[in-house]
Order: sequence, then structure tokens, then C-alpha cells
Amino acid sequence: MKILVCISHVPDTTSKINFKDNDTNFDASGVQFVINPYDEFMLTRAMWFKEKQGASVTVANVGTAATEPTLRKALAIGADNAIRVNAEATDGYYVAKQLAEVIKNGEYDVVLAGKESIDYNGGMVPGMTAALLDFNFVNASIGIEIEGNTATVSREIDGGKEILSMNLPIIIAGQKGVVEEKDLRIPNMRGIMMARKKPLQVVEPIGFDNTTASVSFEKPEEKSTCKMIDADNLDELINLLHNEAKVI
Repeated sequence: MKILVCISHVPDTTSKINFKDNDTNFDASGVQFVINPYDEFMLTRAMWFKEKQGASVTVANVGTAATEPTLRKALAIGADNAIRVNAEATDGYYVAKQLAEVIKNGEYDVVLAGKESIDYNGGMVPGMTAALLDFNFVNASIGIEIEGNTATVSREIDGGKEILSMNLPIIIAGQKGVVEEKDLRIPNMRGIMMARKKPLQVVEPIGFDNTTASVSFEKPEEKSTCKMIDADNLDELINLLHNEAKVI
């Protein structure tokens, strides 16, 4: 079984985010980048299939050379090889087109990805990639089992859980729950040293016109200071909740 795990290169949630050029471009200076957490859950699940069922695991990313440390970390965790599409990830459709080409050329049976990246939260790449390839697709997965040519996938729905069974090839977008956080893997020294020798293939992007462009970015408003209300002053509390917070 050949598995491809799509990896996004995203800012660490502790990083301070700024924009430049009149708020039209993200300022990456001083920002620490990591594997997208949802993708890391799926990579961890892929490692289980590698160890239990002998699957081969490739990780792929659309990005410039700046994303290679993130791919090397994925290799240190245990992926067998990596592919970097040498292009700026401009929008979801562009990324989906590039990944679809990688998947088609690699003839992968299973493609795993996080349900969204934590930077832009678009949540569109896995589904669009499946549509481009005419693959079966499951979103928001919290459980994956694969036997032979059949995948059994569980996902959260309103008020419960849905169990789906479908044939490979398949693209599965997952979230927290597909593995436990305690099962996430930290690269050890042996893994880091081995990752240096594992193949990281750089491929050129397929050409087509971008359909969208970012006009500007805007930070959310800063949270207002907390107002303390005397415990006996219920009228003031109700007034503030009704007229200022507008929650009642």
C-alpha cells in the first residue's frame, strides 16, 4: 500500500503574526514554522500503517525551499521519502492542482491530509484534490482502518458519528481524534540523522493561471479589558450583557 501524506508548513501558534507591504503580504521574519497539527495527526496514523501493514509513506508539500525543514522533520518522524513542489502556495485550488499531479504520477492508494491548515483555515484542498482525481473522499475523519482494497473511516457528524466503507484509492482529511495527542511522535536523534539521507525530490509545478489573489490582511480587534462587577450588582451585570456584550 502506497500512502501519501500532504504536509502544510504553518506558523507555530505561539508566533506573533504581522503583515507587510500595506498589509498585503504575510511577514515571515522571526516566525517559527511547524508541521500543520492536523497533518501531523495523519502522518502519525500513516506511521501505524507502515509499521503494522508494511505501507510505504511519502510526504508532499507545495512550497519554496523554506519548507524543507518541515519536510525533513516528517522524514525524521518516519516517512520514507518526501516530495516538494517548487512553488509558492498561493491559494487552495493551486495547491490542489499541484498535489493532484503528484498523486497521479505516484499512483498512491491512500492520500491523508489534515482537514485544514491552521494558517488560512481554508479547508478546501483535500476535497478539491479528490474532485480533480475522481477519488473517494471523506472529511473530518476521526478513525481510519484499511484492509486490502477497502477503507473503513469514521467521522464526526452533528449529534454523533458516521462510519463509511469505500474502496481505494481514497483521500481522507482528518482531525484530532484520528490518533491521540500522546501518540504524536517527536523525532529522536537516530531519526534526525536518517532523515538527512532519505530522498527529498523537488519537482517543478504544472502551469496554469491562478484564480484568486489576496487583496489584504487584517488582524482581529484586540480583546477589551475585563470588567469586574460587584457580586451584588446584578442589574449592572444584566445591563452589560444585554447592551454591550449583546449575548442576552
